[in-house]
Amino acid sequence: MTPKEPKAYKGKQISITYEVGRCLHAAECVRGLPGVFDSGRRPWIQPDGAAAELAAEVIRRCPSGALQYRLAEGPEEEPDRPTTVVRDPAGRLVVRGDLSVTTADGEVRRETRAMLCACGVSANQPFCDLSGSCHSE
Repeated sequence: MTPKEPKAYKGKQISITYEVGRCLHAAECVRGLPGVFDSGRRPWIQPDGAAAELAAEVIRRCPSGALQYRLAEGPEEEPDRPTTVVRDPAGRLVVRGDLSVTTADGEVRRETRAMLCACGVSANQPFCDLSGSCHSE
């Protein structure tokens, strides 16, 4: 899978970005707020479909960090403290906190949530893309 630039969805009070190469389809978004996230609708993200803070709350549940947000007014997403690293049952590393992640091309990205590849097979290193053995979980 070739990593793609995040797609931006601008609303009145919140802008949401979605990075398809990082999405592991945990479905926290569609279960959590179908008025904003509906995979059967185009565009599938409607930032004005609910209150901005409610959308931000649901986005913070996204374990992979594929969904990010920026409020029109208010603070940026606060990272979890302390930073945590947990290996999930499939072997992926679920990381939350104030992160500095270096991509395969050397870009250093500030992140608050990430699902990192632990098997070394992902085409979107260091992020998991379900290419390896973790896909069976």
